[in-house]
Amino acid sequence: MAKDYIRYDLLAQEALRGVVRKVLSTAAQQGLPGEHHFYISIATTVPGVMLSQRLREQYPDEMTIILQHQFWDLDLTETEFSVTLSFGGSPERLTVPFAAIKGFFDPSVQFGLEFVVGDEARAVTDPDAGDAPPAVQPSPPAGPDASNDSDADSEAAQASNGKTSDQDPDTADDAEGDGATVVSLDAFRRKG
Repeated sequence: MAKDYIRYDLLAQEALRGVVRKVLSTAAQQGLPGEHHFYISIATTVPGVMLSQRLREQYPDEMTIILQHQFWDLDLTETEFSVTLSFGGSPERLTVPFAAIKGFFDPSVQFGLEFVVGDEARAVTDPDAGDAPPAVQPSPPAGPDASNDSDADSEAAQASNGKTSDQDPDTADDAEGDGATVVSLDAFRRKG
């Protein structure tokens, strides 16, 4: 197979991060339309992620936030977003570079994207890394065990299962049974 000097995988990932940026920008300016709301999985170890020490200790690797009912002051720049959320009844300000987003899911329309970040991203950008994972795999992130209590249901779900937002890879395809369509970029790649 020929070497990809253009790096379509990285271009596609950046373009899809632009989708998330646009959706969050619209939400910041106009609020959430209809039943739309967002689950956003974040790699907390990526440089530029700003969390309180309490949240960093609670979610040392990954967390999932929900932007639905209880979020305030959603602000964006070209490279990051900041938002205030309620965690256990206490407001917390988060700043998240778009490069730290691992997953984005809007359950109201069963739309999801999954991104490669951190060490996995280095494997994708290093042409000598061998068989790197695909750069983008649309799929839903972890469900109701998300880390902020944007509504009473998510707080109850978090309290009842008491775990972080790490998704079990064995259940990642379960969303397909709920009407979600998960499409791998490999389906569009030319085999050869």
